[in-house]
Formats: sequence, structure tokens, C-alpha cells
Amino acid sequence: MAGRKGTGGASRARGGGAAAHLAAARLYDALAATYPDAHCELDFATPYQLLAATILSAQCTDRRVNMVTPALFARFPDARALAAAPLEEVESLVRTTGFFRSKAKNLVGMAAALVADHGGEVPADMDALVRLPGVGRKTANVILGNAFGVSAGVVVDTHVARLSRRLGLSTEEDPVRIEADLSRQFPRERWTMLSHLLIFHGRRTCDARRPKCEACAVREMCPSAQ
Repeated sequence: MAGRKGTGGASRARGGGAAAHLAAARLYDALAATYPDAHCELDFATPYQLLAATILSAQCTDRRVNMVTPALFARFPDARALAAAPLEEVESLVRTTGFFRSKAKNLVGMAAALVADHGGEVPADMDALVRLPGVGRKTANVILGNAFGVSAGVVVDTHVARLSRRLGLSTEEDPVRIEADLSRQFPRERWTMLSHLLIFHGRRTCDARRPKCEACAVREMCPSAQ
């Protein structure tokens, strides 16, 4: 895979017409058939758990986060418990996820804000979520789509950003602009699953350095395929 762009992909990224929607639908259907088990790979049982896990997932694999969160949630099962947690103890519990000091600070701050402003519950609202410590639009989209079933936007992580450019869905580098391009091409009811499909494809086939183009189910639709 090289960085070349197909003209069809570039025009598709800028447009939102019938041709763009048809191409996007074909791509989505092919990915859905390839990864029927696509889902959020962070383990969680409540919106609070997903929010904490997503904060921890920054610059860290989901697998590592899933190794850390059972002990964290056993010790601090809800926002009220975490809000009162000694920062040093939280740091110790999340140390292996990297950037553990800032993550621990964000976790305790997030929990304190939930207690102070939302009765200890995670709000199902974009504006309220992004005001929480450690929460940006990407994290808010993860929570809304996976904990509440609300399609407020498309989660754009490193995999989604990379594949959006490789597949010609966007020519942008900025995650917000990539999200805007994807939102124009795919119907709202597919936004949450679209992120899962692209992430699964990025992790299993379209590797950053060595994409397996020869085994790719959407190779014929990819302007960057070898």
C-alpha cells in the first residue's frame, strides 16, 4: 500500500451525493460481512465503566485496558467511590496503561464532576460529556454510541483516520473534519457500527505499516490498494 489516492475516492470524500452514498453503502456492507462480530472491544457493564475505560484507552491498547479495569472497578465501583479515591491509589491501579498520572487525575476529576453536576450518573449528552475532565468528542461519541445507543457522531481514532484516507473516504488529517466527511456519506444509524468496522479492519487487515492488501475484502473498492 502506498499513499496514492484514486480520483474516485477523493471525489467521494468531498461529496455527499447519490454516488458517494452508494459507494459508501457497498463498502459498509462488505466490511459488515467480513466482520459480523465487530463491537466495542473495551469491557464494560455500565456507562461509568465505559467512560473510565475509554479515558484509559488513550495511547493504550484495549487489551491492556481490559486487564486493568477489573481491579479498578472492584475498588471503585461507581463515580462516587472514584471521586473520593486517593490519587496515588488510582495511579497505582492504572500505571500500566501509560501516562498514568494524567489519566488518574482525569479519572478522579471526571468522577467528581459526575457527582457534582449529574448526581453521579453519566449524562447522555454530548455537551455535558465534553465538559468532563479527560473527555473529548471522540470519547463522548464512544459513550453515546455504545452505552446509550445514541448516534451523535463517528468515533475517529487512529485506525478510523488512517482507513478513511486509504479508502478515499476523506482527504483530511483533522479528526473533526474526517468525522464530518464520514457523517455525510453514511446514514446516522450506521455511524456507531461504522467505527467498529473500520477499527476491526485496521487491526486485523489494514495495518498501518504492512496492510494485507492481498487478503483484503474491500481491495477492489480501495484506491490505495497495491
